[in-house]
Amino acid sequence: MHKTHILYAAVLAGSLLVAAAGQYRAQAEQDKQAGQTTTRPARAEIGAPAPDFALVSTGGEKHRLSDHRDKIVVLEWVNKDCPFSNFSKGAGPRMKALYDEYRAKGVVWFGIDSTHSHQAADIAAYTREHKIPYPILMDTDGAVGRRYEAKTTPHIFIVNKGKLAYMGAHDDRGKRNYIAEALDALLAGHEVPSPVTNPYGCSVKYKR
Repeated sequence: MHKTHILYAAVLAGSLLVAAAGQYRAQAEQDKQAGQTTTRPARAEIGAPAPDFALVSTGGEKHRLSDHRDKIVVLEWVNKDCPFSNFSKGAGPRMKALYDEYRAKGVVWFGIDSTHSHQAADIAAYTREHKIPYPILMDTDGAVGRRYEAKTTPHIFIVNKGKLAYMGAHDDRGKRNYIAEALDALLAGHEVPSPVTNPYGCSVKYKR
């Protein structure tokens, strides 16, 4: 009788392992079909596919990065409360000028707000007040910012046809404009001269 119980337990354990393996394969197949993986989420890395995301703008519109896989996309981390980033005296006016210059050349531009305390309604009012011409996407849980390892406002990431081509500062605090330099190179079919630079500004206020 004792041997019978042992045999039964062994058969049951084997069945459970088979079932678990089948469930894992089924989930992996579902993830594959959904464009997901069961491995660690991709991080931002020059030359590698840029981590995809879907975020909602202050106007309520959903924007997915992969919808622009055939274009050049600028991602600008913003914070209205940061003197380096705001649209009063910070980098904002220069960003608007760059957007106006390069949108005619097919460049897509998104601002991303990962400040955990910000509300979409307040940022929407801010965009109207300062006439910000490109969408500001809300990332208050910080999921996208952390995947890109965005550290400051502003922090710039430029995606060229799905692959990350530049990440860093918007300028060198002087005459060199890294955004214009990178966009001009990519539009001409060249590599970005300095694909990684050190961003500066206020730290991104992530949710703890």
